[in-house]
Amino acid sequence: MERFWAWFAERSERVTHHTERIPLDALDGWRRAEGSGNIAHRTGKFFTIEGLHVHIPGAPVPRWSQPILNQPEVGILGILVKEIDGVLHCLMQAKFEPGNCNGLQLSPTVQATRSNYMRVHQGKAVPYLDYFRNTAGNRVVADVLQSEQGAWFYQKRNRNMIVEVRDEVPLADDFHWLTFGQLHQLLGVANLINMDARTVLACLPFAASGPHPLADVPAVADDFHRSVVRSCSAAEGSLHPTVDIVSWITGIRAQTDVHTRAAPLNRLSHWYQKDGVISHASGLFFDVMAVDVAAGSREVAGWSQPMIEPRGQGVAAFVVRRIDGVLHVLAHARIEPGYVDVVEIAPTVQCTPQSRRVLPSGARPPFLDTVLQAPREQIRYAVSLSEEGGRFFHAVNRYLIVEADIDVEGSPDFRWVTLHQLTELLRHSHYLNVQARTLVACLHSLSLRSPSAPVAARP
Repeated sequence: MERFWAWFAERSERVTHHTERIPLDALDGWRRAEGSGNIAHRTGKFFTIEGLHVHIPGAPVPRWSQPILNQPEVGILGILVKEIDGVLHCLMQAKFEPGNCNGLQLSPTVQATRSNYMRVHQGKAVPYLDYFRNTAGNRVVADVLQSEQGAWFYQKRNRNMIVEVRDEVPLADDFHWLTFGQLHQLLGVANLINMDARTVLACLPFAASGPHPLADVPAVADDFHRSVVRSCSAAEGSLHPTVDIVSWITGIRAQTDVHTRAAPLNRLSHWYQKDGVISHASGLFFDVMAVDVAAGSREVAGWSQPMIEPRGQGVAAFVVRRIDGVLHVLAHARIEPGYVDVVEIAPTVQCTPQSRRVLPSGARPPFLDTVLQAPREQIRYAVSLSEEGGRFFHAVNRYLIVEADIDVEGSPDFRWVTLHQLTELLRHSHYLNVQARTLVACLHSLSLRSPSAPVAARP
């Protein structure tokens, strides 16, 4: 870890970057469509910011309008892995994104939209891309399409990949080999491992069908730790069979109507442009703003772009409970307008608390108080982590794992599931949302160490 921190500090000093807020009307290379005001790149690639009308009959808020990112391209998020001295290592990148709250963060080996890797911007080629576009001769460990934030993206998907290579891999300056154990320790450091790396790590087929690697290790002495380890193995059982969990999600999808319709960005109810920013009349939710960027380590040295900036820090929490000695997670079947398939499994609680004050009481997450008022001893994991810095400006969620003995009888939108069931569902597209995938990665990190063990804190 000392070697990693020395390398990361050196990259942080050498990689020059600067992000400056600018008015939306000062964007270079972007245009506002006549009539609608939608924002698009002059090439017609990358993404657009459009308006969306939403109607969900029977929901606490049945109708609303909002800006939304439309990026129909499927990008590649890929981690290259290689056995070094008998230990599997991941090739990670120190990457600057304009929305990062702290400059560099650890990203996957490849994190690129189709426009980027097709070099629409006429910039440099994406390093290591060929390992993921042509996997012949290497072993594909994971390869699955997954969604991104369904509240801010319209049907956005990325290809999440883990590819094991056996040949020597040349090491570029911005890249470093880390073990899975090191990465799971580093998940406990605020705003270090970026969202794209977390979603790929969650897709690792982590002991879903057999015993966990630590199942028989004497060091697994803590009862909570042991329950996490047991939760990783299908052999330990679960409250509900996996087929019932799939049927639960399928049933909600079949019974839920979500109607979305494109709308002009400049004619959305309660949204206004003032001082170069598009904001909600309440001053809550999020803004559409713009930045001008200089980055010496990226494929192009400078550009400008629109971004979404949330108002307030979010909370994403799994409430967990031990059932017959096996840790179970309280999963929420969540509807968001940008999902490809209507409903995905989300954290028990996922919201921006300060935005709740302008919404009806029925929109308040059922277990929000359980999470926000949890005693210290019930908080098993807590860390603030950034969301995707390429599209969202300073978007940070507080990720929590809270142990509580709560009753969900009569709550049709919630089910207790084990970690091995979540891992199994992650082999398929559109079952777990991006916030739940981060929490799965955090749970895996708990299985690899005692909850009382220190994380690899930054010096």
